[in-house]
Amino acid sequence: MKRILAILLILFIVPLSACSGGASGGGGGKITIGSLTYTETKILSHMYKALIEDSTDLKVELKPDLATSPIILEAMKKGDVDIATQFTGTSISSFTEIENPKDREATLQQAKDFFAGDDFNFKFLDGHGYQNTYAFTVRKDIADKYNLKKVSDLEKIADDFNAGFDTAWLERENDGYPAFTKVYGFEFGKTNPMEIGLVYDAVKNEEVDIVLAYSTDPRIVAYDLVMLEDDKKFFPPYDAVIAARQEILDEHPEIEEALAPLIGSIDEATIGELNGRVDIDGEEIEDVAIDYLKSQGLLK
Repeated sequence: MKRILAILLILFIVPLSACSGGASGGGGGKITIGSLTYTETKILSHMYKALIEDSTDLKVELKPDLATSPIILEAMKKGDVDIATQFTGTSISSFTEIENPKDREATLQQAKDFFAGDDFNFKFLDGHGYQNTYAFTVRKDIADKYNLKKVSDLEKIADDFNAGFDTAWLERENDGYPAFTKVYGFEFGKTNPMEIGLVYDAVKNEEVDIVLAYSTDPRIVAYDLVMLEDDKKFFPPYDAVIAARQEILDEHPEIEEALAPLIGSIDEATIGELNGRVDIDGEEIEDVAIDYLKSQGLLK
């Protein structure tokens, strides 16, 4: 009877092992790369996928359109996502205060230390080489009418402005709207929570007067929009970095080696150009990512 039970147990366990989707041990396996809703992080995720699959035996599944950075980080904690692009200031301020918000290197180191702790056990690699920061942005006619050059210039007219802001930013305490109103000392007449990819057309089409844009988005130039100087230095550094679960890097150290060529090699002009090929020219995200890697000699 014991022998029969042992055989049945083996027959039950073996199919479960064969069906497991995790990237555990040996050559091969599967990992999951997550990305946010906007183009830039999707381009980068395709780059990660291509480099990992080209130089390792791993297969990569992409999980795009995750709504916010905290959602991605929580998915990584659960093991549902293994790797993702993060932006230092956003990652830290989603969970705690930034200790030195005017120092890029200090903020990156804080992100590394904070997320390496037991609560997360992630590794934040060194930055890609660029920041994607927030920028209050208006149409040129608005900037000209009110002589707007910096955020402080909005103080006397903000109450008349209809604003469109990233939903997550409106809710974040440390670097979001509540903290902004304290630093600058004013609020906008109306605030509309919006998906970040929609704010550019909204301000262009005069649905709102001002938006919070991403500095690397090519539509700022294409739509002749004007970014206002953050003269009180409210926004912290937002360096783009690769975040990975330490467990997956321990199991597959070849992942970090595969991604190494993307460290410190992408500047703001380059990512802006790649974004433009997708958001303005209509090229496919994967095609843009692969073409860039080939142009840099990273893929054949």
